[in-house]
Amino acid sequence: MWCIPEKHSAEFVFHMEDVLEVYHKPFDPKRPVVCVDETFTQLIGETREPLPMRPGAVERYDHVYVRNGTANLFLACEPLAGWRHVAVTEHRRRTDWALFIRSLLEGRYREAERVVLVMDQLNTHSPASLYEAFPPEEAKRLADRLEIHHTPKHGSWLNMAEVELSALARQCLSRRIARRDTLERRVAQWQADRNAAEAKVTWQFTTADARVKLRSLYPSLHP
Repeated sequence: MWCIPEKHSAEFVFHMEDVLEVYHKPFDPKRPVVCVDETFTQLIGETREPLPMRPGAVERYDHVYVRNGTANLFLACEPLAGWRHVAVTEHRRRTDWALFIRSLLEGRYREAERVVLVMDQLNTHSPASLYEAFPPEEAKRLADRLEIHHTPKHGSWLNMAEVELSALARQCLSRRIARRDTLERRVAQWQADRNAAEAKVTWQFTTADARVKLRSLYPSLHP
């Protein structure tokens, strides 16, 4: 959904066009474009054994359930490669984000010169988080390998990682999951299946589209 603010916001336009320009770039293994986002899910246990699906009847659950807390999920996707990675964590603190980013830089992208990172403006999504998690020398080394582009405030729909989170929610998280280890197994299987299929995000919203939509709201953008 293309949510454009009705009130004129030059900051929104700047961040939107900046991200869309990144999406126009061709694939470059030395400077891969990676989108990062996060969500959480409740861990919900059963009070009674569900009735399994059978011919003519769907699987049925008791409306009463047990809350077993929540789990955070960090997701990174490389849209042009059809690759994604999900990490399950207990929290979504600065240090958790920093550890996730380091795992990308030292894992799949260890040979990349710089990772072009697209993400929203959550306060933890900052190189400062690297300095909170690691010694200054390591934090600086990691930060120097990032080229960060933030989506606009209230414009996180511009982050392609949200498309992957939507797929994750529909295909993996729609059923009740009681334990974190079960969640980790299901997420790992979903990730493996999506990566094996090389499922790519089909992104169609362009800078030209954005300017057409913005002209009626922002007269200053008229030629």
